[in-house]
Amino acid sequence: MQDILLPLAMATTFGAFTGSLFRLTRRPGYERPFMFPVVGLIAGLTAYLIFHVLASTTGAPAWLLPVLVVLQVWLWLGPFGPKFRKPENGDESR
Repeated sequence: MQDILLPLAMATTFGAFTGSLFRLTRRPGYERPFMFPVVGLIAGLTAYLIFHVLASTTGAPAWLLPVLVVLQVWLWLGPFGPKFRKPENGDESR
């Protein structure tokens, strides 16, 4: 059981840390700053699940896990991430 829980905990923690670092690259005053570590945490969990399947079926190397975590966080917070629109001219009626 520890063979699963320790890498899972490390991947989710690294994902949250990477999401927090991704927050630093955004412009100041960006909405919902807590979203970045949470999405990073979920991306780390997903990356671990992908790695676990790859490791059990093909024998993937251990260095692949951090690469998968960083790629998941980048995809989820970058091009496929949530889009926030600022209200134009102070109109918040939408």
